[in-house]
Amino acid sequence: MKYESVIGLEVHVELKTKTKIFCGCSTEFGAEPNTHVCPVCLGLPGVLPVLNKEVLHFAIKAGLALHCDILPYSKFDRKNYYYPDLPKNFQTSQFDLPICKGGYVDIDVDGQTRRIRLTRIHMEEDAGKLVHSGATIDTSDSTCVDYNRTGVPLLEIVGEPDLRSGAEAKAYLEKLRSIMQYLGVSDCRMEEGSMRCDANISVRPAGSDKLGTKAEIKNINSFSGVQKGIEYEAVRQAQILDEGGTIQQATRGWEEAKGITVLQRVKEGDSDYRYFPEPDLIPIEVSPEYIEEVRKELPEMPDARCKRFQEELGLPVYDANLLTLEKQTADYFEAVVKDGVDAKTASNWMLGEFAKKLNEEGVSADASPVTPEALAGLIKLIAKGTISGKIAKKVLPEMWTSGKAAADVVKEQGLVQITDTGALEEVVKKIIAANPQSVADYKAGKKKAIGFLVGQIMKETKGRANPGVVNQLLTKNLQ
Repeated sequence: MKYESVIGLEVHVELKTKTKIFCGCSTEFGAEPNTHVCPVCLGLPGVLPVLNKEVLHFAIKAGLALHCDILPYSKFDRKNYYYPDLPKNFQTSQFDLPICKGGYVDIDVDGQTRRIRLTRIHMEEDAGKLVHSGATIDTSDSTCVDYNRTGVPLLEIVGEPDLRSGAEAKAYLEKLRSIMQYLGVSDCRMEEGSMRCDANISVRPAGSDKLGTKAEIKNINSFSGVQKGIEYEAVRQAQILDEGGTIQQATRGWEEAKGITVLQRVKEGDSDYRYFPEPDLIPIEVSPEYIEEVRKELPEMPDARCKRFQEELGLPVYDANLLTLEKQTADYFEAVVKDGVDAKTASNWMLGEFAKKLNEEGVSADASPVTPEALAGLIKLIAKGTISGKIAKKVLPEMWTSGKAAADVVKEQGLVQITDTGALEEVVKKIIAANPQSVADYKAGKKKAIGFLVGQIMKETKGRANPGVVNQLLTKNLQ
């Protein structure tokens, strides 16, 4: 039987505030375990939480950017459950009256645009972190608890089950990350846990409108992991149904190394959490005027910037989409173009050699040692004919390691392109004389033979010969 996947994502975004949601402890990542804690975030008797106003501000900002309705009246609730990383034995979250309701995210997959609806966005505190002695809890002799993350502010973005594939889920996450980064509310570094995803997935016979029994895959820490986990789980559930079995509603974990999901626990329902209003925090009332103040702060969003890159700079849709996916990349690109470089040429370098270097070093565009002005300088040397594109590919790594300008690298290493026809004429004649077979092939109609001769000339001149001049001289001398 053919099945259709039904997927809804719950995305936790760690907010980029300096202090925690209900106390003054630092949210800095990577500190010594249990050093960013206090009686409030540890839930010691007699303490009173106080809401960090910036958390509310960021929540409204995110809600407006995602087309949500901002509730004028919302409140916090206690979500009760026991786990070692939760010192209070309850999590302060929002249940029936969240700060944001509704909303949507538009995604593009295989040239098709789809609108993914949102159920809600709510504020909550993060739990601590379990640190296992082994690779997983199953293979560990001991587990320690680090409470530094306890009380770090989160937004939980709950999506409707509108996604139909792992590829769509990946595109949805990438779009959410992009929007959060543009807003400046989160850095969304999945490797640091500042963006985490739980995927709810079920399968049903193709054409059916009934929802199947879902499994939840918890805390996947990469976009590719989300896609692979969903694809694996869809196949697993389909096989069970084909064999006449039933799906158990449960929480499952994604094991990246094995490429499988594993059972963690039978899933709880909302009633199991025994939600009740948080008595230590007053309800939140937000005025229309304050919402409008926050709306005025919204920057140009990824979709709008993508459209502008196409209309004002003449970029293809493909280039514009890739360049605007991350704010740092889009900012860098605009700085290069502002320095007087052709937009399409800048895009080719940004998405080609420059992106390759960023990936090798594992850094974002804003952390590149080659500034936008320096990259623009390199591209200008190509445009002037001072160096060829091939030589430029050798210059960029040297700029990266030395911090020198492109012109200085070219001068020091003697990489200026040879355009003098007199100097190149002798090299051309030498290569023609040394390769009679290629010359004969060319004269016999095998035009590709000239490519070999060009390659030999470039080799002889160590890549410094102007390819255009070389082609002209070869054509003239071969006739």
